[in-house]
Amino acid sequence: MISGKGRAVEREPEQGQDPRAVADFVERFAAELVVAGMGRMPSRIFSCLMAEESGVLTSAELSERLRISPAAVSGGMRYLIQVGLVAKEREPGSRRDRYRVLNDVWFESLTRRDELLLRWVRVLKEGEATVGPATAAGQRLEESAAFFEFMIDELHGMLGRWREHRAARGQETPGGQEV
Repeated sequence: MISGKGRAVEREPEQGQDPRAVADFVERFAAELVVAGMGRMPSRIFSCLMAEESGVLTSAELSERLRISPAAVSGGMRYLIQVGLVAKEREPGSRRDRYRVLNDVWFESLTRRDELLLRWVRVLKEGEATVGPATAAGQRLEESAAFFEFMIDELHGMLGRWREHRAARGQETPGGQEV
């Protein structure tokens, strides 16, 4: 059953799930991601994968569930893979690709953000040297680099505290490995 044009398709429910409520959740979470700056299609695809019990769907399954074209799935996936929220893998025994939301996706995303911030700091410091540290532009670039260095330090501390928090909860990933 379909919950409306351009909305997630209801599917066979997991035990205890209301398929209409799951489809509505997918759309609500996608809308929140759009407000945060993510594109509409990547948001809907990511939300659908997050709500999927296995965390894995093929392009055809995503296209059917979200009532979007295969091209829309492909474009959304390119973005999600690029930002590290989803991984592409080959379906065992098939030539079809499937897409997996990463375990501990937010931790991994922030870890990769750290690498990006380090590159920004390096370029900002080069820019400061280029325009001159005594200039207004140089001071602006130095302040930006200092801010990102601060963010990196805070991010490291926060990620470390998250690991400790997860360990204290005894939480493991679905694969049985502690995160």
